[in-house]
Amino acid sequence: MKSSATNALPDTEYSALVTFLVSHGQMEASEEPWCSRLTGGVSSDIWRVDLPGRTLCVKRALGKLKVAAEWEAPLTRNAYEWAWLQFAAEQAPDNVPHPIARDADAGLFAMSFLPPALYPVWKTQLMAGQVEASVAGEVGSLLARLHGASAACPELEARFDSVENFYALRLEPYLVATAAKNIDVADVLLAIAQRTRDTRLALVHGDVSPKNILIGPNGPVFLDAECAWYGDPAFDLAFCLNHLLLKCLALPHECDAFLSCFATLAEQYLQKVSWEPAVDLEARAASLLPALMLARVDGKSPVEYITLDEHKRLVRITACGFLHEPTARLMDIADAWRAALAPAS
Repeated sequence: MKSSATNALPDTEYSALVTFLVSHGQMEASEEPWCSRLTGGVSSDIWRVDLPGRTLCVKRALGKLKVAAEWEAPLTRNAYEWAWLQFAAEQAPDNVPHPIARDADAGLFAMSFLPPALYPVWKTQLMAGQVEASVAGEVGSLLARLHGASAACPELEARFDSVENFYALRLEPYLVATAAKNIDVADVLLAIAQRTRDTRLALVHGDVSPKNILIGPNGPVFLDAECAWYGDPAFDLAFCLNHLLLKCLALPHECDAFLSCFATLAEQYLQKVSWEPAVDLEARAASLLPALMLARVDGKSPVEYITLDEHKRLVRITACGFLHEPTARLMDIADAWRAALAPAS
């Protein structure tokens, strides 16, 4: 077995990966893979494993997330992510990594490795000024497709009875923690969190963020479904739209393009909602959106590019305005955000 002297990992990590892959028939014991750690995530260890003629990606969930705030999360999310990958690979095989093997005891699973040259990260493109509404529309369409395929499915509802996992990863660090810092809207935030927790309509990814979306030759590819839960699909829609709003602060000269992406993603998604009245889902998303905006400055996972006090103030004013006086239309929030940014642009 190759040692850390000729590999990018410590011996213990390398040995664990080799043992996993050999025991699940993904490599021969005589093979010597090159294993390296991939960066970027805060909730998991992720490795690239290069073998003769093929490359795999192996993932393991962490008990304590790599963020400034104290944030622990159940390791069971590894099983839910694996199950989500299996579901999504059946529905949209070109739009998720292919699930290959899993070891429940070791908390590891292997999936196909998608080369960055062919599958760039959407966030990287957006932050480089490559802001295209057509791509956002494809994201919205894929999201609605997956939600629609899972709606009204008792088998999936039972398989993804993971509300405690979702609470620990999303509702508590985003909405509950933000409520503790914003007493004037705390009751509203806690009510939204409770409503979201109680809604069970479709399989939710839980982290539909540009950093977890690759733009491949056959459309968007969704990654990192650790928060998967059978619940409220409006959460995924609002979660993704929130990133497009906030990135206006990072690239103010692309504000119009980001808001065009927002409108196109929302439109393409809502056009394909078939499992409930689209106006009902939009109303829930429109109440979640300002809550998530506020959470990204005052919750446990603040976005890294909002550092200026003036920008944080704009987020708080806009978000709290809609928490006090809700709207049922997503574009009302986008229009208000455009107006709020106008004096600063």
